[in-house]
Amino acid sequence: MGDPGSLVTEGRAGERSWCLRRVGMNTEWLLLEDGNEVTVGRGFGVTYQLVSKICPLMISRNHCILKQNAEGQWTIKDNKSLNGVWLNRERLEPLKVYSIHKGDHIQLGVPLENKENAEYEYEVTEEDWERIYPCLSPKSDQMMEKNKGLRTKRKFSLDELEGSGAEGPSNLKSKISKLSCEPGQQVKSHGKGKVASQPSEYLDPKLTSFEPSVKTTGAHVNPGPAKVIELLRKKKKASNPSASQSSLELFKVTMSRILMLKTQMQEKQVAVLNVKKQTKKGSSKKIVKMEQELQDLQSQLCAEQAQQQARVEQLEKTIQEEQQHLEYRSLMEELNRSKKNFEAIIQAKDKELEQTKEEKEKVQAQKEEVLSHMNDVLENELQCIICSEYFVEAVTLNCAHSFCSYCINEWMKRKVECPICRKDIKSKTRSLVLDNCISKMVDNLNSEVKERRIVLIRERKALQQISASLNQARNLMLTCKQL
Repeated sequence: MGDPGSLVTEGRAGERSWCLRRVGMNTEWLLLEDGNEVTVGRGFGVTYQLVSKICPLMISRNHCILKQNAEGQWTIKDNKSLNGVWLNRERLEPLKVYSIHKGDHIQLGVPLENKENAEYEYEVTEEDWERIYPCLSPKSDQMMEKNKGLRTKRKFSLDELEGSGAEGPSNLKSKISKLSCEPGQQVKSHGKGKVASQPSEYLDPKLTSFEPSVKTTGAHVNPGPAKVIELLRKKKKASNPSASQSSLELFKVTMSRILMLKTQMQEKQVAVLNVKKQTKKGSSKKIVKMEQELQDLQSQLCAEQAQQQARVEQLEKTIQEEQQHLEYRSLMEELNRSKKNFEAIIQAKDKELEQTKEEKEKVQAQKEEVLSHMNDVLENELQCIICSEYFVEAVTLNCAHSFCSYCINEWMKRKVECPICRKDIKSKTRSLVLDNCISKMVDNLNSEVKERRIVLIRERKALQQISASLNQARNLMLTCKQL
């Protein structure tokens, strides 16, 4: 059969496809398939899973979504990500859809400290399928299938490793079951080299009564090593292989001793049965002696089994404690990594805040400079020379000099000439432009200046009313005198 990759390439030969080309790399490109929604993030269930090696929390679980609109135009949406999505160096608003075009620059996350560019930067492009295919990043489902295959291979290798070697625990278990459940078969003697083949119904009732207890005890002990071996198998994945291997060797030795005692006990049973058949009543002492030896073997076997069971329970407890310790240590390592990642993100945010603060300080300094310049202008150019205050109802004389209306009226009661150039005053013109300019500029000054001007305007109006009343009274008196 041909290579699947070549079949896919041949099936789409000549086509042009949209993709996100990773800047500066010929790998990990993201394919934009027509009619399919593309999700990007670090979590499971997304189309492309991005796990940052520098800062794992830089990319959110479901960072952004790319899909086509009704007109077939590709769009991008920030799915409330922590560090944002940037299109052409401008951050996108969360949950708002933006159109993307060929040549656009897309950035996921922010640059870390001492780095100019972010880790994940892409360029929108449209290329031939033959050019895109070798550079594409695998999708999340493909990666999961690959990891699943690797886990299956590791499991098979572990089972083969535990099953290899001479007289492994599983082989010993099967041999014990054979000897316990099939006493009628031939048993090879290790001590004398004889082969005894006797049916179990010919054995002495006292001797055969031990057979069920052996079976029961064996059935009770057998699951113990299997359970411990399963725990050791889990332990080997996270701890030192030599410790697990030594524990397995210990079990092999103990199970071999139990097997040897069972074999000796069965040989002794067969020997007692043969002696009973061959001897007469006078040799009962020999039979009693052999029965005593058989009981001793039985006691040794029970003691070995009890010791083995206690050792199994102790090892189970030890393995569970080590597993809890390993889980605690891995949890602490994960927390430390998360802490470092959060510190990196906080440093990046602090840097951004410092830059924003510096910009605000610059703007504030510029504003203060403008206000200072305005004050200088007001003090030097827009003050009345008579009262040394900002113009109130400014009037301009025929000589082009300006004064407050009240001030120049009071001046003209003594002299009819300009206070500055000493020219005769022939005309006065109200300057609304100066009044409006001063009012707007005073609005941007502090409250003290505003209040002082308001009070001054009120005083001037009151004085003008008093002056007008006095003039009316004076005119009335002159009229009365004339009459």
